[in-house]
Amino acid sequence: MNKYNFPDKNGYFGQFGGIFLPNELKPIFENLAKVYFKLKKDRQFKKDLAYLYREYAGRPSNLYFAKNLTKKIGGAKIYLKREDLNHTGAHKINNVIGQGLIAKHMGKKKLIAETGAGQHGTATATIAAYFGLECDIYMGARDIEAQTPNVYRIKILGGRVIPVFKGQGTLKDAVDVAIESYIKESDRAYYLLGSTVGPHPYPVMVRDFQKIIGKEIKKQILAKEGKLPESIVACVGGGSNAMGAFYEFIPNKNVKLIAVEPAGKGKDTGRHGLALGAGKTGVIHGYKTFVLKNSKDEIMQSYSAASGLDYPGVGPELSYLKETCRLTLAEASDKEAIDAFVELSKTEGIIPALESAHAVAYAIKYAKKLGKNDVIVVNLSGRGDKDVENIAKNYLHI
Repeated sequence: MNKYNFPDKNGYFGQFGGIFLPNELKPIFENLAKVYFKLKKDRQFKKDLAYLYREYAGRPSNLYFAKNLTKKIGGAKIYLKREDLNHTGAHKINNVIGQGLIAKHMGKKKLIAETGAGQHGTATATIAAYFGLECDIYMGARDIEAQTPNVYRIKILGGRVIPVFKGQGTLKDAVDVAIESYIKESDRAYYLLGSTVGPHPYPVMVRDFQKIIGKEIKKQILAKEGKLPESIVACVGGGSNAMGAFYEFIPNKNVKLIAVEPAGKGKDTGRHGLALGAGKTGVIHGYKTFVLKNSKDEIMQSYSAASGLDYPGVGPELSYLKETCRLTLAEASDKEAIDAFVELSKTEGIIPALESAHAVAYAIKYAKKLGKNDVIVVNLSGRGDKDVENIAKNYLHI
């Protein structure tokens, strides 16, 4: 096959991606693209990135054989890529280290970011503290209530949490307000977007900083099993943990790339986040992708009990992989994710992020259909400390 080489110079993955912004704003992002692609080839930048991945984030993260869960289910071997063991407790640190280095190189004094589950906000505040930068984190009011532990962490790290009350008070609305704020301060601030979404170059930039996940999986699974896995399973909101796990395996057509979206209360209820499974092409936050729309072709509100998956769009590269039939679509409801959250906790002694629990939920169902010699790798994108209080009070009634 031809070498997978996306996006093109204008930031398109097939028909998806690009920069859909007013002409007066495009130069900001075009300049960022020039800076990034120059730094990407810079030996010192790559050396600094590798150093911080190793010494600060704690990479490589473990690839753990979930022996107890595998035995209980009685199907394929289930491995967990332990991104929850990274510094700050999720895959988000991989991206903020890279973008933090870019911000320092550009001489910026402040980091601006959005956050849903609070993991990206925490990671951004962490790297801001490390580099001595100011930090503003925009977070939906509903998410602040659900993710209190991460709000405290951001504040302790020196970040300023700015509540967003417009719309649903969730991730989409936080992105809207964060971008508006950034445009006003673009001379001294850097917008540190947390997922593989937004205008070019963010989708490719975030993917490049997250693809270390898949590189490590490939090396680790070959050492442990002597073969590639049958499937890589990851939850999908915007898509950074999924693209991080999938990218290295795109050329390996015998490896299924399974994207698990949040079915929320159920597809038929309209209360879900199935942008890939039920969306239409459209423009959101400055890029073209699959997005949830109503009958009037307006962007719909999304829903998920997992704040980090509550987004009506998805990264353009995942949209391209769907359109070219390289992606296998799957879903998990709130209830299935919460059940998997409890199952993994009680079976393996590992409390996953509720976002990651969506991938675990599907993997449990899927593993039962496979043979004992088959191998599934689940990207455990974050730990569940942030979700324990919310789930215990509102779902398990402990």
